[in-house]
Amino acid sequence: MRVLIQRVKEASVTVDNEVISLIHNGLLVFVGITEDDDREDILWLTKKIANIRLFDDENGVMNRSVIDAGGDILAVSQFTLMASTKKGNRPSYIKAAKPDISIPLYEEFCSEMEIAVNKPIQRGVFGADMKVRLLNDGPVTIFIDSKNKE
Repeated sequence: MRVLIQRVKEASVTVDNEVISLIHNGLLVFVGITEDDDREDILWLTKKIANIRLFDDENGVMNRSVIDAGGDILAVSQFTLMASTKKGNRPSYIKAAKPDISIPLYEEFCSEMEIAVNKPIQRGVFGADMKVRLLNDGPVTIFIDSKNKE
């Protein structure tokens, strides 16, 4: 499982010209899922995301988590995070899990994220043509792969 985390002042998801999710001051989390991802990946990532210190403290140092900062989270499924660009110029998405695997894992990820931050999170719509808007804060952008814990 791969996530791309962006600290945002604001982020939203629009589907069919309707804003379905909106957050202020928090994290926009794009989530990519492979067929070999499981609950262990979800639990490790949600704990990491909830506790990673990406928000400034009173001294302007990134020393506060999204929980400490009282921030919100918007999670958006993003199969293109699993792209392989090794050969040619057209990315391959063969590593991305099919919907029968990825939908339940995405839903479990979102549920576990809510548990980790102890409040509801906003979500995208799996498989929909989403328009994601964000106002990056910093910018702060972090990439985490549960199979390569660096």
